[in-house]
Amino acid sequence: MCASYGLDPRFSDQQLIEEADDLLLEGIRAWARRNADETLRPTGRNLRNLNPIVLPGETAPTLELGWWGYLIDGRPSRFPSINTRSERLQERPGGLRGRAIVPATRWFEMQKPAGVWHEFGLAGSLFGMAAVTQRGRTEDGSWFTCYSIVMQPAPERLAGIHDRSPVLIPPAFAADWLAGAATSDLMTEALLASSDATGGVVATAMPSAP
Repeated sequence: MCASYGLDPRFSDQQLIEEADDLLLEGIRAWARRNADETLRPTGRNLRNLNPIVLPGETAPTLELGWWGYLIDGRPSRFPSINTRSERLQERPGGLRGRAIVPATRWFEMQKPAGVWHEFGLAGSLFGMAAVTQRGRTEDGSWFTCYSIVMQPAPERLAGIHDRSPVLIPPAFAADWLAGAATSDLMTEALLASSDATGGVVATAMPSAP
């Protein structure tokens, strides 16, 4: 499970999406500066943080602030919804109807039973995590795009720390992920595209919880 991640504004200049407008990256960086590099956590009744996500637009991908986790009947869902298994989406591709890319520079997991937290990342580079989305409404009638980060089995070299890892979307596959047809083949292709990026992930033990 990915229950927290980070977005450092000092990320290296690189594409998150091929042929994306430079304003998209600047929007992500500006949000990260305002957020003061705080750890990003699921949105809830008391923690009303909204996090940047990239959504398909009419002519180009767009940046929006999304609600991490699903809203059901005006309230945060009672079932776990901050993550979705890639296997489930292959079996039930209807869950792929809404999709996003979540920009990040690292994510955090606890190694059990040792209880040691680890930071995972790509040496300070910006990367995109696959997410599925749906619209949700709060009790006061406000509507948000809610997102759930897609998780896959961790590669063998990382599985000793945590058994799951986010599906990373490389720039060359970003347009396909955002705008491709919602089929099980799309999820399979995303996993294949993710394999190279995941191969570069570095895990570092942390002295304390994020």
